[in-house]
Amino acid sequence: MTRILRRVRRAVQREAVECLAAVRAAPPRTVVAESLTCLVAAVVGLLPLLIVEQEQPVLVALAALWVVLLVPARRRRPVATVLGTVPLIAGPSLGAMLMVPLIVGSATRRIHPARRAWYAVGAACALGGALTVVVALFEPDVSALELAVGATAAVPLLALPALAGTLLGRRRPLVSLLRERNAYLEQARSLSAAAARTEERNRIAGEMHDLLGHRLSLISVHAGALELAVQRQAAPLAEQAELLRTTAGSAMDELREILGVLRHGDVGDGAGEHDGGEGGRGTREDITALVAETRRAGVEAGLDWSGPDTADAAPRTRQAVHRVVREALTNALKHAPGAPVRVEVGVADGRIGLVVTNGAPGVKHRPGAGNRSGLAGLEERISLLDGSFAAGPLAGGGFRVTALLPARPPGATPSVPPVAPAFPGAPAAPVAPAVSGRPALPATRAGKRAGPPSGAHDPLSAEALTWPRVLGAGCAAALAILPTVVFLIVLVVLALSGQQL
Repeated sequence: MTRILRRVRRAVQREAVECLAAVRAAPPRTVVAESLTCLVAAVVGLLPLLIVEQEQPVLVALAALWVVLLVPARRRRPVATVLGTVPLIAGPSLGAMLMVPLIVGSATRRIHPARRAWYAVGAACALGGALTVVVALFEPDVSALELAVGATAAVPLLALPALAGTLLGRRRPLVSLLRERNAYLEQARSLSAAAARTEERNRIAGEMHDLLGHRLSLISVHAGALELAVQRQAAPLAEQAELLRTTAGSAMDELREILGVLRHGDVGDGAGEHDGGEGGRGTREDITALVAETRRAGVEAGLDWSGPDTADAAPRTRQAVHRVVREALTNALKHAPGAPVRVEVGVADGRIGLVVTNGAPGVKHRPGAGNRSGLAGLEERISLLDGSFAAGPLAGGGFRVTALLPARPPGATPSVPPVAPAFPGAPAAPVAPAVSGRPALPATRAGKRAGPPSGAHDPLSAEALTWPRVLGAGCAAALAILPTVVFLIVLVVLALSGQQL
């Protein structure tokens, strides 16, 4: 006997140590929830002592204590918890009996496979029914109806909550399977869209290379021959011939750059910082060269630069600065030939402001054909960088292009308040900036499904996921627990009315 007691004591100590370690390892949210559940169970178990006079108050208090012990035990020992509810069914405490369905439902949800749960529930029902009958036989004046009710009380208190618990236990892996399938399909859709974009970009790049590349190569060759001929026959026109040749060469280089963007991604992703193609774009030296090139074309062009150089700005920002200035100068040459052009660049407080103004043409000029597609492209480019763009004619004639953009655009769309322009004529930053970048996959609870899983595998067939979507384990569990709720309500009403079963 002493040896048995010693083993029991060791088992209890071991279980206590393991429970303490589990409590320390559990998240604080789980510990708080379990503590509140135990408190509610204690209140419900002791509530009959305050409402109805009890013949055996000590047993009622012990039953409440037993319920409090079963609440945390359902997580670590769910089978033992189901069997441990047998004394509560045959006991005198109605409050403890109210907690039995909740404990059984929560415990059976954690028992896998489901047949183990039904073995435990079957044994608990048999023991509970037999114990209820045995206890009722020792009471005086017990009717046959009371014996029948006592014998069948285990069904609504144990069997139906166990059915609801097993349904909810099967629902959790099915929901996880649905989420995994959804993540897999989302990843497949993203990969398909990326492959389609890459294929279309390669097709466009091939068409541009075959068509424009051939034409620009011919222009460059003929421009070089023209420059040699002009140097011998018309020396005053040599500078214009050289400008034509260099412009054709620059156009060919930019075509190669665009083809690289179409095939390999955005030009501002870092490639330009290390090669010679984009590393110098948008700097003070680059803008000065653009203005000088315009001046060589016979146009009175000037540059006003205030603030530091933009060499430390992001590649995408410097590329946008270059494109804005070049497009504005090209439009001035095309639509207002001979009119003076003024380029103003201001760098201050992490922002870059641009103003390109051209006057009205000095002679009567027929406007060149245009559909403002270049300005629309500039506006879209600036908006993607979280900046602002404006372009329009002036009251006294001429045209003005203004832009304000951050030197280091954020990776996501922030809420940027309006900022005063760094120089006269520049627009203020937008209050609600445009969306920058592409939308990402939605984040979910605990950050576990913030994106498609790495190395996703083929999901199960759709037939395995049909019944939870059509029937719903939650609805089935609610229908299964409904008779138990009615049974408990009847017990409470009879207890309050002073009757005893």
